[in-house]
Amino acid sequence: RLQALKTGRLIQFSVEAGAILGRAPLPQRHFLAAFGRDLGAAFQIADDLLDAEGSTQETGKTAGKDAAAGKATMVAVLGVERARAHADMLARQGAEHLDSFGERAALLRALARFVVTRRS
Repeated sequence: RLQALKTGRLIQFSVEAGAILGRAPLPQRHFLAAFGRDLGAAFQIADDLLDAEGSTQETGKTAGKDAAAGKATMVAVLGVERARAHADMLARQGAEHLDSFGERAALLRALARFVVTRRS
């Protein structure tokens, strides 16, 4: 539940809002909403991983602050390797929601990959 209330939820909203404002047909909106949900969750886990593994210089924010504060993160629950695998799975799953869009969704697929490979 905590994961759903973090930054990832804002990403999901942004994707859904774009689909609604762009007047996408309902089936496409559903695919985009599912993409946004998975992208947002993958982003949040990747952010938690950066906090756990990244340096302050690399990320631009204080590293290790989630663990120091005792925050419940996916890294704290799953461990680093399982959290990374889960983020990768979510990014792949999110990209699969875009299959019906063909090449028109290439940028969104690239975004899903970037979210889990970024270093800042």
